[in-house]
Amino acid sequence: MANRLTQIATRTGDDGTTGLGDNTRVSKNSLRVHAMGDVDELNSHIGVLLCEPLPEPVRELLVEIQHQLFNLGGELSIPGFELLQPQALATLDDALAHYNAQLPRLQEFILPAGTRAAAQAHVCRTVARRAERAVVALGAQDALKDTPRQYLNRLSDLMFVLARVLNRHRSDGLPGDDVYWRSARLARAAQEPDAG
Repeated sequence: MANRLTQIATRTGDDGTTGLGDNTRVSKNSLRVHAMGDVDELNSHIGVLLCEPLPEPVRELLVEIQHQLFNLGGELSIPGFELLQPQALATLDDALAHYNAQLPRLQEFILPAGTRAAAQAHVCRTVARRAERAVVALGAQDALKDTPRQYLNRLSDLMFVLARVLNRHRSDGLPGDDVYWRSARLARAAQEPDAG
């Protein structure tokens, strides 16, 4: 990998290019830089989520995810390099199975709302989807391993599940729930007499 930063304001990017980890320079508007930026933004949003009161196992999981996203960013910054290992994907799969098993089955769509922690988890979910789209676009142009795309896809799913978990983990001790979408169709169906 490239040398660690010792100087932040280098002015080398003033011409609209940035350096990759292999010392090549590319446009700041390139697909690779967009993907790197979206992954970085996702990691930052997880950092905001970590400022909230969280169950300790969720906190530990999110910190591990931050490290893996840093690996993913490093992999994206060095064409042909591999940093994100398949075990990182297995960790997400295990967490998805574990937390999803604790939740009631969804009968309706839910809104990205509820507690502040849950709402921030939904922000992470949507940014993960954007990062996934950016990686897919980059993969259509340059050869990429499958793991980065798969990791972001699973991570978005996990953030949805964690948002539901966090809506049930209220700091005031009261029971919590998802915030359900008020569908006009479902409201009409609830008011109609039973046809049976």
